[in-house]
Amino acid sequence: MSPEKSKPVTRNATSKGVMPVRRDVKFPLPPDRVHDWADGNVQFTHLMNTMSLVIPVGERFFIDTLRHYRDRVQDPELKRAVTAFIGQEAMHGREHDEYNARIFERLPEAAAFERSIKALLDTLKARMPASTRLSTTIALEHLTAIMADGFLSEPHLRDKSEPGYAALWAWHALEETEHKGVAYDVWEATQGKGARAYAERSLGLVMATMIFWGRVVPAHLRFVRSEGRLGDLKGWRTFYRVAFGEIGFLRKMARPWFDYFRPGFHPWDHDNRHFLHGIEDWVQRYERERGEAPAQAA
Repeated sequence: MSPEKSKPVTRNATSKGVMPVRRDVKFPLPPDRVHDWADGNVQFTHLMNTMSLVIPVGERFFIDTLRHYRDRVQDPELKRAVTAFIGQEAMHGREHDEYNARIFERLPEAAAFERSIKALLDTLKARMPASTRLSTTIALEHLTAIMADGFLSEPHLRDKSEPGYAALWAWHALEETEHKGVAYDVWEATQGKGARAYAERSLGLVMATMIFWGRVVPAHLRFVRSEGRLGDLKGWRTFYRVAFGEIGFLRKMARPWFDYFRPGFHPWDHDNRHFLHGIEDWVQRYERERGEAPAQAA
C-alpha cells in the first residue's frame, strides 16, 4: 500500500489552542479496595475495572497508529501534539498496568480477558489497512473522551470513591480531554473530509462500539459473579442509579455518541476545556499531598 498523502485541511480552532502535555504521575492504589473503590459498589467498580483492563493494550494500539502517521503530517504544531499524545498514552498505559496488577491479584481470570483484548488488537493491526486502524483509533478516542467528560462532570464519581483510584481516573480523564482532538486532526489531515472519509469514520464508530461493549459487558458480569454479587439486587440498584438513573454516567453518553455522525463533527465542538483550567496546579497539589516532587512535564 502506498503512503497516504497529507491533504491541506484547516484544523479546528480549539485544537490549535490546546497542546497536550506529558505528565509523569504516580497513584497509590490500595489492593484491598480494588473491588469496591467506587462508593463501595462492587458492580460499578468492576465496570470501571473492566474498562481499565482494556486501556494499556488499547493505548499501545493508538500509539502505533499515530506514530505511523506522524511523519505524514505537514503541520508542525499537529506533529508536536501527536508526540505529546504518544507520551500521555504511554503514561496512562503504565499506570493502568499497575492498577490492573491489583485486579489480577483479586481476579486471576481478568488476565485472560486482557490477553484476549491484546490478541484482538494485534489481529486488527496485522490485517487492517492503516486508514482503518486510524478510523478505529478516532472512534475509540471518541468513546474515551465522552466517558472522560462524564467522569469530570459528575462529582459523585470522584467524591464518593477511594481517593487513589479517584485521582487516577481524574488525571486520565483530564488528559484524555486535553488530547481528544489530536487523533481526529490527524484523520482529517491525512484522510480529508470527503464522503469516503465520513463513511469510514462512521462505520468505525459503529464497529468499535459493538466490539468494545461486546467484550466489556460479558467480562464485567463474570467478574461480578466471581465476587458472589451477581444476585445482589441492592448493589445492582446502586449500579443502575450511577450508570443509567439519577447520576446517569452511561446514559449521558448517548447524545455525544450520536453527534459523531454529524458530517461536520469535530471532538472540540463540545468545548469542555474549562476542565483543563488549573490542571498543572491540580497535579502539583496532588504531588505535594503525597509528599513527592512535582510531576515532570514534557
